[in-house]
Amino acid sequence: MGQVRVGTASWTDRTLIESGWYPPEADTPEKRLRYYARQFALVEVDATYYALPAEQTAALWAARTPAAFTFNVKAFSLFTHHPTPVAALPADLRPAAEKTGKDRVYFQDLGPAVADAAWQRFSAALEPLRAAGKLGAILLQFPPWFPISRARKDYIVACAARAAPDQVCIEFRNRTWMTPDNQDETLGFLSGHGLAYVCVDMPQGHRDSIPPVLAATSPGLAVVRMHGHSAKWDSKDIHERFGYRYTETELTEWAPKVRALARDAGQTHVLFNNCYRDYAQTNAQHLAALLQP
Repeated sequence: MGQVRVGTASWTDRTLIESGWYPPEADTPEKRLRYYARQFALVEVDATYYALPAEQTAALWAARTPAAFTFNVKAFSLFTHHPTPVAALPADLRPAAEKTGKDRVYFQDLGPAVADAAWQRFSAALEPLRAAGKLGAILLQFPPWFPISRARKDYIVACAARAAPDQVCIEFRNRTWMTPDNQDETLGFLSGHGLAYVCVDMPQGHRDSIPPVLAATSPGLAVVRMHGHSAKWDSKDIHERFGYRYTETELTEWAPKVRALARDAGQTHVLFNNCYRDYAQTNAQHLAALLQP
């Protein structure tokens, strides 16, 4: 079985800090990251979805964590066809966006030249993590309005090429990628390009629901993201959407599934995205304990 790392999709959430999971002495961003990194060997950075990262920030992350620690990094919203505030773009890239007359722009509004420049800065800013051996995978999470097609497959491959030599992992939110008719095609496409599929656990029966299929499509990495099963998945309140605490029974059922997946990949990353209060952290600690030999 390959190595399994368990962590969470945030360590700075306001409700987490308020929950008391951090001890009183962990009262600064530095102390909280150092404490988190003593509990887990993996974390996912989501701030990079909202704005391009700063190299200085990445250097601080590298300096404040142990040698074996890993950061997965969520790709900037522009790269994955999400609406991106013009203000989130670097100042010199804004003129192209401002010509649209919109406050929020999409990739198709700006074109590949702006995206290429943004990709270069995104990648360069992560160099401190890369140099320290702490950069895991770049998460490309595509939205519900990104259905399966040849052009979209080509776009995913182009994103992986822009991110190279860093590993990417692919999460879908449009069900057409993983319908019974398309599932083999999708997994075969990812396997053919060595791209890691992000297995998800999430509520079913919604527009963006993806079935909990476990598959290792890259020999080096398998990824599982645990979104929970909130009854308010359609809520615009992020804490209602992700405010779900896994039960002991659910986690006990997931442990052998993770072990089975880990037999097909060099590393398996399990990230809890039920980021409300300490739900993700306590669930991640519990699953990690269940996975101990």
